[in-house]
Order: sequence, then structure tokens, then C-alpha cells
Amino acid sequence: MQWFTADGYELGRLIFQKALAVVYLTAFLTAALQFRALIGDRGMLPARDVLRRTTWRTAPGLFRFGFSDRLFALVAWTGCAVAVALLAGADRAVPLWACLLIWAVPWVLYLSIVQVGGVWYGFGWESLLLETGFLAVFLGNDDTGPPLLVLWLLRWLLFRVEFGAGLIKIRGDACWRRLTCLDFHHETQPMPGPLSWFFHHLPRPLHRAEAAANHVTQLLVPFLLFTPQPVAGAAAALMIVTQLWLVLSGNFAWLNWLTIALALPAVDWPLVAGRRPALPAAPVWYEVLVVAVTALVLVLSYRPARNLVSRRQVMNRSFDPLRLVNTYGAFGSVSRVRLEVVVEGTDERELHPGTVWREYGFHGKPGDPRRLPRQFAPYHLRLDWMMWFAALSPAYARPWFGPFVERLLAGDLDTLRLLRHDPFPDAPPAYVRARVFRYRYTTWSELRATGRWWHRVPVRTFMAPTRSGPR
Repeated sequence: MQWFTADGYELGRLIFQKALAVVYLTAFLTAALQFRALIGDRGMLPARDVLRRTTWRTAPGLFRFGFSDRLFALVAWTGCAVAVALLAGADRAVPLWACLLIWAVPWVLYLSIVQVGGVWYGFGWESLLLETGFLAVFLGNDDTGPPLLVLWLLRWLLFRVEFGAGLIKIRGDACWRRLTCLDFHHETQPMPGPLSWFFHHLPRPLHRAEAAANHVTQLLVPFLLFTPQPVAGAAAALMIVTQLWLVLSGNFAWLNWLTIALALPAVDWPLVAGRRPALPAAPVWYEVLVVAVTALVLVLSYRPARNLVSRRQVMNRSFDPLRLVNTYGAFGSVSRVRLEVVVEGTDERELHPGTVWREYGFHGKPGDPRRLPRQFAPYHLRLDWMMWFAALSPAYARPWFGPFVERLLAGDLDTLRLLRHDPFPDAPPAYVRARVFRYRYTTWSELRATGRWWHRVPVRTFMAPTRSGPR
């Protein structure tokens, strides 16, 4: 079928595949370095508990055959190795059928991880990586041109990511309609970056312009993805610029980077790089496979598409156990006040009004007011993100916060490795407590006078002092 391949999109396919391999590497590395404290056999919310609550039908994956920390580590590090191999061009050095199998490996491995991750893996970018990774399996290599149907499916996914995020904002918080949400968002977002303080202090008219540009990019521009070139490419390029703006203004794991990757194949790269010679025609078996996958995705798209037009639109929802087609969205509501849970410990055996409490330091979430937030994305600090949710909803944190404190009291090394600073390097504390503080960015004059990026005041007790067991 002459229409099957898209001439001139070979470079776009290649750049997309390399970008996706980088995201895969980041995701597997995040899993490998953090899992023991989070979902390991001695973790806060063990994966074995998730496996007991689910079935093959609801959460298929490799760990249905058995789970252990050693096996999980093998899966995560294998995923890293495959991602590195893809970056090195392993998929281009093998026949077409082997290329598809190589790209299927990280998808199967990461699906298996997400299925046992519980709340630690409940973020929208997990499903986005799986849906993107599934489509990438069928993009092929230099044995044939990029299949047109898969390129359109990638645009359909990018459309849902952007348009879904735009709709949830317009339907959700009124400040998006008034163009005032960014008066608060840079300060109250889950994990600010090193430039977030400066973004927050931009003039308010610029904040209005940011919000208006966001609406244009998410509600109007996505429709241009389905127009001829060069319009579709220009629309994709505009989305890339917008995502880079978000990268500069905060830490959202690999969400922005994966969205950029999705936009790359829609750009008309040959206008820049020059057209390459035509590639061989696709074999029949490959054409049949891609057509079948396209039909499957279109059928599974019914519920996500219906969700887009529904007044009760939901964000980040999967409608099938393999997470092949999902819904996306972010910040349907924006917090006006930043609350942070500050965790402290003491080595004093008897508490009194003069007890000295020492604060645990986290890598990404605000803590020490003098510390400028760091850039971590696309790496995902799962505990830090969950601490943001804990401040918003203590009930949401109840299943894991108690086990987290127990591990601090026990001096658990795997848990302490998730933290930037352990104030008790010689022996675990006798008591741990948690308090809620209200944080706000300092002004320019306050920063010059105090050297503090944040001003904070205590609000309430999150957890009363809890003591360790007998020693």
C-alpha cells in the first residue's frame, strides 16, 4: 500500500525514538533507585499488598509470576540497559521484526512496574509513558518508512494531552477563566524549580499573558495538528515552546519532556534537514499489524474521547488494564496558599518546652527557607511529590505517612536515601513529629535583607510527637 508510509518523516521518527529512550531511561532509573523504600518487601506500601488486591485481569504484568526486591531490581535495571541500547541505535541495527520486539521490552517492563506501584505510581505521566511507548513499538526502523497511521495516532495522543489539560482548566477553577491562576501557581505548584521564584515575581500583566497563551496552545492549537504541513508542524513547534516554558518554571517529572517528544514527529523536519532517499516498502505482515493496532486504539479511544466532551471530565484516568488509551489533564484547580509538611526529630528521651527539634531535608520539596529550589525533572522524586499531597489532604497520606515515620524512627537506610539531609547520622531519633507550615515566596527586598527565598509560619500539627520502640 503506497499510502502506508509517510515520506519525509524519517528524521522526525528518529528524533522521537531517541527522546523516548531518554524518558524510558529516566523512568527506569527512578524506579531502580527508589523502590526499596516505597514498594519493596520492607517498603512503606509493599508491592505484594497491591498484588493481593488485584488480579491478572485488572493489573497484568510480569510480577504476577512472583515478586521480590531482587526481581524488581532486575526488571528496573534491565529497562535502563534496554533504554541505553535504544539510544545507541540497537533498534536500527536489526531487522524490522526485531526492532518491534526491542521496543516492546521497555513497554512490558514499565507496565509491570506501574501495575505494582500503587499510589506511588498514580501520576498521569506513568500512563502517558505507557501509551506513548506502546505506539512507539510499531514505528519501525530504516527497513521501511514511518507508518502514517502510527504518526496520526501519536498526534491523536498529543491532542488529548493538550486539549484535555485545557478543558479541565476552563471547566475547573474560575481563576483560569479570569486569567489569574498564575498569580498563585508558580508559588503553590507541587515542586518549584530554581526559576519559579522569578516567574512568580513577573508583572501581573505577564501572568495574564501566560494564562491566555496557555489557553490558546491547549484549546485551539491542538486542532491544527490534523491540518497539512507546514501548519501542523508549526502547531507542534508552538507546543514544544510552551512545554519548554513549563520546564523552566517548575518540576513536573517527565510530563513536559514526553509531551515534547510527542510533538517532535509532527514537525516537518525535512524543511530543515533535507529529504532523504525513499526507504523500502513495508512488508505485508507489518502493514496488517499496524492496521490492526490502529483499529484497536480507535475502539479504545471511545471512552477517553467521550470524557473530553463530558461536563464531568476526569483527569488522568485509564480505561483499560494495559493503559493503551487514557485521559490526561493537570491543575483543574490551583491552590492559593502553599502548605508544607515539615518533618522533625529529636534525640531527647523526655519532651519538654525547650526540646530541640531538628528538621529532615528533602531533595525537591521546599524546606529550609534559605535553600533555592533545585531542578530535578525529568527525574521523579516520588516521596517529595506525595508530601505535597499530604499537606493538602492528610487522609490521602494516612496509608503511607505512618510507615514513613516508623522508618525514620528505625533509621532505615533505604528511606533515608530518599532524603537530602538526615539530622541524626549517628543514631535514629527518639521522637519524630510533623507540622504544617504556610510558605510564601519572599519579596525582592526580603530576599536581599534575609537571604531567604521562602517565608514560613507554623499553621497546625500534622502528627503529634511519636516515639520509637524500646532500645
